Amino acid sequence: MIGLAQLLQDLIALPSVNPAFVEPGNVFAGEQRVAAHLLDLARRAGLDAELQAVRDGRANLLVRLAPAGKVSRRIVLAPHLDTIVADAAQLQPRLVKGRIHGRGACDTKGSVTAMFAAVLDLAASGHRPQETEIVFAGVIDEENNQLGSRALVKSGFKADLAIVGEPTRCDVVSAHKGNIWLSFETKGRAAHGSTPHLGRNAILEMARVVELLETRYAKQLSKRKHPLLGSPSISVGVIHGGQQPNIVPDHCVMRADRRLLPGENPTAIRKELLALLKKDGLTATIGDAKGVDCLATETDPDRPLVQAFLKSAGRKTAVGANYFCDAAVFGHSGTPAIVFGPGDIAQAHTADEWIAVRQLERAHAVLLKFLRHLP
Repeated sequence: MIGLAQLLQDLIALPSVNPAFVEPGNVFAGEQRVAAHLLDLARRAGLDAELQAVRDGRANLLVRLAPAGKVSRRIVLAPHLDTIVADAAQLQPRLVKGRIHGRGACDTKGSVTAMFAAVLDLAASGHRPQETEIVFAGVIDEENNQLGSRALVKSGFKADLAIVGEPTRCDVVSAHKGNIWLSFETKGRAAHGSTPHLGRNAILEMARVVELLETRYAKQLSKRKHPLLGSPSISVGVIHGGQQPNIVPDHCVMRADRRLLPGENPTAIRKELLALLKKDGLTATIGDAKGVDCLATETDPDRPLVQAFLKSAGRKTAVGANYFCDAAVFGHSGTPAIVFGPGDIAQAHTADEWIAVRQLERAHAVLLKFLRHLP
């Protein structure tokens, strides 16, 4: 049986910072060190393991535990290998008072550890789920554009259930919000600061757009409800405009985050916002600030495999999550997906990220119980 705390600390010490967040050539960038370490462990355990090339030397890790006979269904355990930015101190794992500290501890190297160890321990016990292939899929790039999960499903990969690793405090998440990043642009007319009446201030126009979004539009969104996810939302996060104080600005750009509910369509949302701006006489244009739409998703919690997982987790009902993750990529490709993992999302992306060893052990135990007693 593999040591959970030690494995997690080993993974934290292997940097896997998403290359999108650092300069080219950064020594901490890329998931390849974590993937190679787990690949070696899987092969030494006698498991079928491979790297699936995705882009620029980055690869998903696929580890398979096949049944003795025919395969009639597949379950995939899918945490992500990448983390946000880290400094040297955050790559020095520390075990203090039952907590493991370090970058990726809960997001999501804790899930990687619990899921990978469950597959290895299941194999070591000699237990092979009847007619069910178990796949550990350590995917890349979840923190940015989900290149890993998107490449995996594009290859034709499907499963009867995907369990996506994220810090859920060992709750079972059957629905999560999506998000799109919207770019708003206003144009004005430049003029000297001493004669502002001769110009048209693009920042002032954008201020009116922001006020509209953060007040009336936000109020409209609050009236739309989902039983697990509540309401959609919009948040203005970035704004740039002007050159210097004594020039009336002729250009301003703002970026906003719009959180989606299941069923909401990004194209329809953009049309809705354009109509709202037009109604108020505002002339901003709206574009895509991310390059990929991250849709919301939900899986029917009454599906037999989901019910079996809820039972293994000691939960009567599933819950929702406000964040986006790879579950939507699986869900919209035809694989029912839930989200589960140790740790608390409140610790993710923090300067002192940590996870409780007790949570790590619980997640591992739940996964093993589920895989050993599949319906």
